[in-house]
Amino acid sequence: MNRQDNHKTGIIALVAVEKALYSFDRLYSYAVPYELENTVQTGKRVMVPFGRGTKKITGMVFNVGTKEYDPAAVKKISEVIDEEAYMTAEMLGLAVWLKENTFCTYYNAVRCILPPVLRNTGKLPQGKTEKIVRCTETEITEKLTPKQKSVLEMLENNSASVKEICYLCSVTSAVVSNLVKKGLVEEFTQETAFREAESQTENRDVSDITLTEGQNRAFDSLTKLLASDEAKCALLHGITGSGKTSVFIKLVGEALKSGKSALILVPEISLTPQTIAIFKGFFGDSAAVIHSGLSMSKRTEEYKRIREGQAKIVVGTRSAVFAPLSDIGLIVIDEEGEQTYKSERSPRYHVRDIAKQRCFKHKSLLLLASATPSMDSYRKAQIGKYTLLELTARYSGNDLPDVYIIDMKLEHAMGNKGNFSEPLLKALHQNLERGEQSLILLNRRGYYTYVCCIACGEVAMCPNCGVALTYHKSGDNLCCHYCGFMKSGAGQCGKCGSRFLRNTGTGTQRIENELQELLPTARILRMDADTTMTKGAYERGFGSFGNREYDIMVGTQMIAKGLDFPNVTLVGILLIDNSLYAGDYLGYERTFSLITQVVGRSGRGDKKGRAFLQTFTPDHYVLRLSARQDYRGFYEEEAAIRQTLLFPPFCDLCVAEICDVIEKNALEASKAFVAIIEEVLTKTKPIPIRVLGPVKSGIGSINGRFRYRLIIKCRNTPVFREIIRKSLVQAYSDKRFEHCRVNAWFEG
Repeated sequence: MNRQDNHKTGIIALVAVEKALYSFDRLYSYAVPYELENTVQTGKRVMVPFGRGTKKITGMVFNVGTKEYDPAAVKKISEVIDEEAYMTAEMLGLAVWLKENTFCTYYNAVRCILPPVLRNTGKLPQGKTEKIVRCTETEITEKLTPKQKSVLEMLENNSASVKEICYLCSVTSAVVSNLVKKGLVEEFTQETAFREAESQTENRDVSDITLTEGQNRAFDSLTKLLASDEAKCALLHGITGSGKTSVFIKLVGEALKSGKSALILVPEISLTPQTIAIFKGFFGDSAAVIHSGLSMSKRTEEYKRIREGQAKIVVGTRSAVFAPLSDIGLIVIDEEGEQTYKSERSPRYHVRDIAKQRCFKHKSLLLLASATPSMDSYRKAQIGKYTLLELTARYSGNDLPDVYIIDMKLEHAMGNKGNFSEPLLKALHQNLERGEQSLILLNRRGYYTYVCCIACGEVAMCPNCGVALTYHKSGDNLCCHYCGFMKSGAGQCGKCGSRFLRNTGTGTQRIENELQELLPTARILRMDADTTMTKGAYERGFGSFGNREYDIMVGTQMIAKGLDFPNVTLVGILLIDNSLYAGDYLGYERTFSLITQVVGRSGRGDKKGRAFLQTFTPDHYVLRLSARQDYRGFYEEEAAIRQTLLFPPFCDLCVAEICDVIEKNALEASKAFVAIIEEVLTKTKPIPIRVLGPVKSGIGSINGRFRYRLIIKCRNTPVFREIIRKSLVQAYSDKRFEHCRVNAWFEG
């Protein structure tokens, strides 16, 4: 029989399947049944049989075409999930790029790009509601646990979301579910109220913005780049308070005039309320917002407006880089050097790289902006890969704040063992008397950073991670900031039962309490991950501070950048040495950026600003340069060190991490992976690389898995990426890695 007799011509779809192991991840061919020919489309999700059995899993259609195939060898698509093709050709292209450059699977890339509301459904839902819990009038007739009682007490005359209840009462959602079953509390839906907050923005016109001479020079150069018919990248380096946002707004106006759309990315959720308020003030409902803190209904609403072309401007955090905008003219990445732009989960992409891909596609302008740009971006600007534009003066014409470096060794020698030096405390008193506002930065939340037993020396550790538990006074619990483990902070040792415990370290909760004792009349606002977990917390907190309802704001790095409060004239920076000696090559860069940014929050109005930098190493060059806001001086010092030691931006770094529940297995697998890389390297084109390790990761274990790393110094080329891909595939086929997780990504 002729082989062709077994074949037929029909429609074949290339599908990426969910849950495919990395070693088996590819686009699989599936036949499209006659009854689905009109509904199977590129960019839609489908259900397909996969593997030896008949179990069906989700897949994404990457391509559809007519070809000859053997019906006995090709399985059929079972059903179509999506009503519409939510993945455009551009987004499918980004998924392929993520697959090739971040060593993820096709479907991991798809999940990253799809909005959360679509990941488990086939259509965008209707409505804008959320579930709230409140007490019923049912009489209590049975015995309740202490945790159940605490929930009922908290809900007396109140209502709250489950997330709020779990945090404030230190309970799990199961406690709430049991109370619902007992009929003592009930759930109801409530409309979200985002529109109310947004409707309060003041209407302004772009022509109202008056630029300084320096801003005008930058704007004119950027306008020419915006008008050119090719992809381009520029770096706007401007000192804090130099008016970079005004330049953004004028550029967005130019993009809209030419019929284009614009994407504005910010590094923190905390910055989105102020930023979206500014853009809505100028552009009204043409501006939309996307970030992970939005409710599902709000996020759905914004996604629809963007996709349907009602919103031509998108403001958001990292995930907003995948916003379904069409005809993009401008992408702005504000504070582009921030590490929050790097995804810490697979796919481990950097926003800057995705933005570049979108700019190539749309032939648009990518504008990177910061007072403290990344070393990589500044080097590219210096060697001409990016257009460099600089703003060297504050928009208000004011000088930069005066910065005083306080030697805490001298404070301790004089008997001051507290967290506040005498000069800083005096300045806080002065600001209170003048009616001016102050910021206090401590980049560590909680009350005490660890608890130790005096009797046996046991430190309260997370059972899942290699870190000490942090004590939180609100809720009286010990919490792991990595996996979320929580237990009662009962005052006794978990090992020997002793009640003689030593609490050490300082977090924002403790600073808030100390300030209240030192300055009894001060109105203090704390802004950290604990106080901003509820919906609208950023808007309420920063809005109240901006309205001068508080005198002092204590917070973590979320208060350090991008915020504009004209009445803030004093900044205090506590325990900055923790950041300076973090132990990795980025420690100095992060510390310089953090100090420079938070100091820049002071004196942005018509009053002179001051900043007090408390440290035990007052002569360190990073602190001296950041006090002077001297980025170029810092860059030259740091670049000389990195070039000598061969660190980015003078090479690329690829990290391979091997995890296992048994530490010995993780270490042995890490050594085996080095051997695999060497083996693969001998079979390909010789390229220069340096492999360091394996060494235990900074946090040795997280969620019960021990972690070892290899650091590979290299050039990020197609040849090198192919070596890593082949090494990963070989590792996943090796029995020594049977229970291991192996991941690889590029730092940067």
